[in-house]
Amino acid sequence: MRTSTMISLCYSSTFKAFPSSLYSLTSDFFPLQPKSRNFVSLKESSFPGNSISTKRRSLCVVSGSKSDNGFQESSFQGAESFFRSVLASMETVYLNRNPTAKAILELVQSVDGEQICYDHLAFRTFGVNGYGIDSMAKFFLDFGYTPREELRFPAKKLKALWFSPPSVSLLDDGSGVNGPLPRVFISELLVDQMGTQTQDIIRKYTEISSGGNKHAALASAIGSLTWGKPIYSEFQQLARESEYAAWTLVNGYALNHATISTHRLKSHLRNIKSLNQFIEDNGFKLNSEGGVLKVSPDGLLQQSSTVADSVSFQFSDGITDLVPCSYIEFAERLVLPQYTNIPEREVKEFHRRDGFEVGNADKIFESTSKEQLTRKAA
Repeated sequence: MRTSTMISLCYSSTFKAFPSSLYSLTSDFFPLQPKSRNFVSLKESSFPGNSISTKRRSLCVVSGSKSDNGFQESSFQGAESFFRSVLASMETVYLNRNPTAKAILELVQSVDGEQICYDHLAFRTFGVNGYGIDSMAKFFLDFGYTPREELRFPAKKLKALWFSPPSVSLLDDGSGVNGPLPRVFISELLVDQMGTQTQDIIRKYTEISSGGNKHAALASAIGSLTWGKPIYSEFQQLARESEYAAWTLVNGYALNHATISTHRLKSHLRNIKSLNQFIEDNGFKLNSEGGVLKVSPDGLLQQSSTVADSVSFQFSDGITDLVPCSYIEFAERLVLPQYTNIPEREVKEFHRRDGFEVGNADKIFESTSKEQLTRKAA
């Protein structure tokens, strides 16, 4: 029987938890009721766990330089507590819904100590009606993130853009979203390239959302869809053509995965091959698409991931079925060739391989596929 310790996120004060939907959020805090309910909660009966923490953290930021997008990083100081609180709520929704991710974070922490750093956070979107990458990116751009590189996945009819965080001073003992700010990876389905029936279904729900794309970060933080719960047959139709589309229909802007930065671990688990073996030895199933370990052509970016959890979801027509939720990823970034002579204790993140790799990411996407979910563990 495995013994685990809970992740410490160094909270400084506590607020009332978010209610189970935007409608109840409005009724609890404002005297007027909205005329319509565009946000649909996914916590009440569709997913396990319903407590979302809005605990506040603070971190001293001393940088006054500008990032590549012109953001004055000193302005981040006053807003950082809020920004990290939003990330914390996204993380809590993610951990409540995905017991595998939560258990692995606890397991790794029980061996490695208190600090676990995230390499990146990832989100999925529909590239239509303003619900694509830009809808979620706006929140991060407002807090100093910089767009870096676009990646294309023609076979899956996807594109993605990753963002680097602002340069801020970091707490050495921070963990999770309270540690070094992670990269952000946002992908979108190229809806116009899908079949007519699939396009019609996606357009229907994004139109029902009625401006929900303006509140992507809020939807992620409170665990709600910005459109109504779908009809089961429409979910099935999307799944037949694009499992990515089906996932996004029932999960919306929810955090698709968080990624442990393995090289920032302190124990032998800092080697991703050792970490993979450790995870499998403890009974967890890893994504085997293209091999468990995904390696970039230059050999400097090595990634792996678990298979997504499946959760019970009740569709709007009363049918209940299992749908894929989220997963956890692991990434080791090796030192760039020009820095290999630097002593290991002096190596910083900027000395390591940055960015993402299409070949790796294409296989990581399969963590939510039916083939991986139904595959028996090795």
